[in-house]
Amino acid sequence: MNIPDREKFPFSNNDVSQDFELLIRAIDASVSGIIITDNREPDNPIIYCNSAFEKISGYTRSEIIGHNCRFLQREDRSQTERAIIREAVSQGKGCTIEIRNYRKNGDLFWNELFISPVIDDHNNVTHFIGVQNDITKRKKIEQDFRQQQESMERQIADRTRNLRESELFLSSIIQTVRESLLVLDPDFCVVSANDHFIKTFKVTSEETVGTNLYELGNHQWDIPKLRELLVDILPTNNPVEDFEVEHDFPHIGRKLMLLNAYRIELEGQFKDQILLAIEDITEKREIERRKDDFLSIASHELKTPLTTIKGYVQAMERMIPDNASDRFKNMLGKTSQYLDRLNNLIAELLDVSRIQTGNIELHKIPFDFDKMVKETVDAIQSASVNHKILITGHSGISVSADESHIIQVLNNLLSNAIKYAPEADQVYVHISKVSEFVKVSVTDEGMGISSEDQKKIFERFFRAGEIQQRFPGMGIGLYICEQIIKNHNGTLWVESEKGKGSTFSFTLPINTNN
Repeated sequence: MNIPDREKFPFSNNDVSQDFELLIRAIDASVSGIIITDNREPDNPIIYCNSAFEKISGYTRSEIIGHNCRFLQREDRSQTERAIIREAVSQGKGCTIEIRNYRKNGDLFWNELFISPVIDDHNNVTHFIGVQNDITKRKKIEQDFRQQQESMERQIADRTRNLRESELFLSSIIQTVRESLLVLDPDFCVVSANDHFIKTFKVTSEETVGTNLYELGNHQWDIPKLRELLVDILPTNNPVEDFEVEHDFPHIGRKLMLLNAYRIELEGQFKDQILLAIEDITEKREIERRKDDFLSIASHELKTPLTTIKGYVQAMERMIPDNASDRFKNMLGKTSQYLDRLNNLIAELLDVSRIQTGNIELHKIPFDFDKMVKETVDAIQSASVNHKILITGHSGISVSADESHIIQVLNNLLSNAIKYAPEADQVYVHISKVSEFVKVSVTDEGMGISSEDQKKIFERFFRAGEIQQRFPGMGIGLYICEQIIKNHNGTLWVESEKGKGSTFSFTLPINTNN
């Protein structure tokens, strides 16, 4: 049984009693997921979760701490139950609801949630306790029961029609899509294979159709990761998307493939069949590797002459004659400014190259976290005349981390908050300690980010359409930030709505050596 360390539990102290120890053990042994949120902090972040909550949600403790509970609903935000939770929290009351949530792997599960406030001696709500039970099986039984009440005649008619339409539709897809497609029965025998599969893997239709997938081509498809997809993942009744498999085939060599699998739930002979789409990304991945190599080589080759040019410009700045014109001084100053900008760009490209090759180096030493944040904000503030950066909260913690990399992350988030909110005049930074983590949130009043773009915002070279049109950039800053935080065993995320600004937050474990 996993017992939380006392220093990790939000209410522990050196004089904790045996009864309190028993309470901790009971909570962690509970089959119900239990969380505690801090109502005194903005956005009511989670500061404690038990093992059952990790198991139910699929997230690890480090991915949970510091988040608001709504992250479990992902994009499913139209549920009326969310408003009930908000009202209960705002009024400091408890509530009981049933709500749709999503595990880390995307699986939907129904959650029976009991929320209760924790009130101190001054009648203030300091925390909320949430007790959660997975009621997915019960919901499925209820849904099945409702379906059985429908008219049998209508079911037969609808399913007969759908069967004909689906059979024709499926047949046309199988033969026309320029991607390898297989239809498998529940025992993983091939029902049909399209021409693209036959040509790509150099087999015949006769030796493919009717054969178990794992026995095809002298067992060349008996791949452990493919078995994992079909046996362990797909039976969850969710589609499997972009499942990566690499395998060395006897006749066509090593292939890197993306597999997408869907259950075809139809009656009759097509019941519970599986549609398996296979995309060969071997060449695409090789192109990406060559692009990474080019970026690395180009960045290193540009670094040397740029350093030399920068040295010459600095020498010229020191040797400016007293009678030099203002125009000459201005041109020299702009040259130095653009050289610095180019140098920063090359440094970012080198960072990307190091991350891609796994050569990013971290030098972790203890430092005063709050002092680091204040000094970083002061440096950005001195260069920004149109925005006021306001700091709230504190952690009072010394963090063991690579200070220069964390400063790089904070610099990027603050620069973005200023850059993408030109009409606003304030940026907000909040520091807090949540359990064994420190958390920093940077909030702007800018244009906001759409829900679709939020899914890709941390991808390398991604640039949202509207941002690309209005602001220059390469789309690598946030990618570098996420990788730095991830290498510190923390998390970086964004919450935003179009037209209502954005909040970028990251957490760092206080002891990053753990």
